[in-house]
Amino acid sequence: CVFAQNQIHLFLFDDKELRATADRMSWAAIYSQLGGVNKHSTSLGKIWLSVLFIFRISILVIAAEKVWGDEQSGFTCNTQQPGCKNVCYDHFFPVSHIRFWCLQLIFVSTPVLLVAMHVAYSKRNVKKGLLANRGGRLKGGDPESWKKRRLPITGPLWWTYISSLFFRILFEAGFMYALYYVYDGFQMPSLVKCEQWPCPNKVDCFISRPTEKTVFTIFMVGSSALCIVLNVAELAYLMVKALLRCPAKAKGRRAFDYQDKMSTEKAHLQNEKNAKLMSSASDSLSNKTV
Repeated sequence: CVFAQNQIHLFLFDDKELRATADRMSWAAIYSQLGGVNKHSTSLGKIWLSVLFIFRISILVIAAEKVWGDEQSGFTCNTQQPGCKNVCYDHFFPVSHIRFWCLQLIFVSTPVLLVAMHVAYSKRNVKKGLLANRGGRLKGGDPESWKKRRLPITGPLWWTYISSLFFRILFEAGFMYALYYVYDGFQMPSLVKCEQWPCPNKVDCFISRPTEKTVFTIFMVGSSALCIVLNVAELAYLMVKALLRCPAKAKGRRAFDYQDKMSTEKAHLQNEKNAKLMSSASDSLSNKTV
C-alpha cells in the first residue's frame, strides 16, 4: 500500500511537472513565431513584444497562476447547504482570471501571425522571381541568409501591418472592458453576499487573498493599457511616415516627368538642327554642281 501511495504521489508530481513544461513549451512556441516578425517591426513594435512577454506572459506563468491556484478551494461561505458554495462561486467568478488573460493574450498575439504569413509569402514570391530571372542562382548569398533580410513596411505589407495594429488595439480594449464588466471593476472584494438558489438565505462568502489578487489584476490591466498606448503610437508613426512618403513620391514623379520632358525637347531640337544641317549641305552640294 505504501508503495502504491508513493507511486500515486510520484505520478501526480510528474503530471504537474509535465503540465508546467507543456505550458512553458506552448508560450515558447508563440514567442518563436512572434520573434520572427520582430525583426520586420518598428522600434515601438519591438518594445510592445518585450512588454507582452516580460510583463504579461512571464508574470502570468510564474506568479499569477500560483496566486489564483486556490481560487475555488479558498472560496468559503458561512453555510452548509449543499451546492450553495458552487453556485455562488459560479455567480461571482464566471470565468477564471487566468483563463481570461490566456485567452486575451492568444487573441492579441493572433494578428501578429498575419504579418508573419505575409512576410513569408512575400519573400517566397520575391525569391522565386529572382531565381527565375537569374537562371536558378540567387545573388547576394545563400537562400538562408537572404531569408533573414528585413522587409520595409511599404505597399501591401503596410496595409497588413496597419490591420494587425488595429485588431490588437480592438482586442485589448474589448478584453479590458469585458474584465471590468464581468467582475464589476478591477478590485477584488474580500466579502461578497450571495442570494442564489439553493442558498437558504443571503449568505456571506469570503475570497482568499483579495489584496494580492487586486494587485495582480491592476498590474495586468496596466500592462494591457501600456500595450494599447504602444500600439496607438506605432499606428500613428506608420501613418505619419506614409503621409510623408507620399509627397516625396509625388516630387520624384514630377522630377521624372520633367526630365522626360526635357529629354524630349532636347531630342526635338537636335532633330531640327540635324534637318537644317542636312538642308544646308544639300544646298551647297547643288550649288557646286551648277
